[in-house]
Amino acid sequence: MTPAQTGTRRFRRSALLGAVVATALGGGAILAACGTDAGTGGQDGAGGPARLSVADSYVPLPPAGGMAAGYLTVRNDGGQDQLLKVSSPAAESVTMHRSTESTMKQVDSLDVPAHGALQLARGGNHLMIMGWRKTPVLGDELELDLTFAKSGTISVKVPVKELTYRPNQS
Repeated sequence: MTPAQTGTRRFRRSALLGAVVATALGGGAILAACGTDAGTGGQDGAGGPARLSVADSYVPLPPAGGMAAGYLTVRNDGGQDQLLKVSSPAAESVTMHRSTESTMKQVDSLDVPAHGALQLARGGNHLMIMGWRKTPVLGDELELDLTFAKSGTISVKVPVKELTYRPNQS
């Protein structure tokens, strides 16, 4: 090997090693930047603003003048929030409940996880709607006003469905 070839070979090795080190350092900086969220101490966006939407809402048709349950899903594409209160111009009272296999307990709030969902469904968290101002009928849309700790109040129209209705089932 000539001295020129040896120098070229060393240069290539040095250049390759430099590129590997630069890539590793650059990649580490990118990972470090992705691993923290400004102002949250790295809590996966829990401190950022919540971005809420409501889907799959319905109220099964209650017996005449009786109380009814309410079901819906609050999707959150942002930081953590909390559902504090639910009200409706169509009813005197709307309360939040948590069910287990053997009990149903009224709760003061329900967590809406960051980048997750709060699901109110049969057999779990749900709403109890009482004191109807006008007895709802199949096909009505009832207004529910959902008040959150950070996001304020969101009003949604909730359809009254048959008692046996189950979303996402044909």
